[in-house]
Amino acid sequence: MVGLTGDGASVLVLLGPTACRKTAIALEVARRLGGEIVSADSRAFFVGLDVVTAKPSSAERGLVPHHLVDCVPLRGTYDVMAFRADVARLVPEIAARGSVPMVVGGGTLYLGAILRGVFEGPGTNPSLRRSLRGVPVGDLHKRLADVDPAAATKIHGNDRLRIERALEVYEATGRAISEWQAQASPLPFRFVVLGLCREREDHRRAIAERAEGMIAAGLLEEAARLRQDGLRTDDQAARTIGVPEAWAVLDGTMPRDELPSTLATTTWKLVRRQMSWFRRDAVAQWLCVSGRSVEDVAKEIVTAWNERTRGTPKDERSTNASF
Repeated sequence: MVGLTGDGASVLVLLGPTACRKTAIALEVARRLGGEIVSADSRAFFVGLDVVTAKPSSAERGLVPHHLVDCVPLRGTYDVMAFRADVARLVPEIAARGSVPMVVGGGTLYLGAILRGVFEGPGTNPSLRRSLRGVPVGDLHKRLADVDPAAATKIHGNDRLRIERALEVYEATGRAISEWQAQASPLPFRFVVLGLCREREDHRRAIAERAEGMIAAGLLEEAARLRQDGLRTDDQAARTIGVPEAWAVLDGTMPRDELPSTLATTTWKLVRRQMSWFRRDAVAQWLCVSGRSVEDVAKEIVTAWNERTRGTPKDERSTNASF
């Protein structure tokens, strides 16, 4: 049966930018295929980031097995190498249970680590990182362009984390990170990659609704609790869209009525960066979800999976999985 071995197992990858209904559609696909979901949402890994990430609810996780959700302490760190290792471990385990491994999310760095590959590289250099923290991100990006033009072209000028890492690799090895990455390889699975997208205006409306929904669901209260639980501005989880903005409202540096539009604007910028990466680095079959029901999109995904895996089609059922 398709996908039931370890190395070489078939894996369904359902990717797409923020606010493309990935969660609802993935749940329906998993129900039909008998799948288990491995999250590739770069912030759903962290305990406590619930409202701000629109994390699947406990009820939803009870219907379909989920992995790599709430797996990292609030103030912890989780990088692409850890994610790659976890996926390499989870896929054979899921396949051995007779379930379809499904990687779902929009975390481009994490998706790239399994689909394209990533080199392990040198460890972090705390003293170098400290010296870079005081340098404006624009200056760091210019410095990167001097030593690694290829990386500077791919890394957004405001992405301080990735710019610092690229400079750190160059400092430690004397070689550009882009050269190292060219030698990387994907995980040894058969990936069926499907992407979800929306029409532009529909997507912008969905993002605005998402922002309003987060606030109504208790974003400000969650942000206050995160601070009480010890989250600091330099923690990885604190860089989640919605946390700095909510803190600004709580601190009185942003009017409450500006929060929805600020969240929507920041999220739209993220979506544009995500789509730029997907168009450049992810070989996906794209499905537009605008004006379509969850069931309709899920049916098309199941059909594509069956066609691409070239095996005996799995019945669209909710059995044969650890629900």
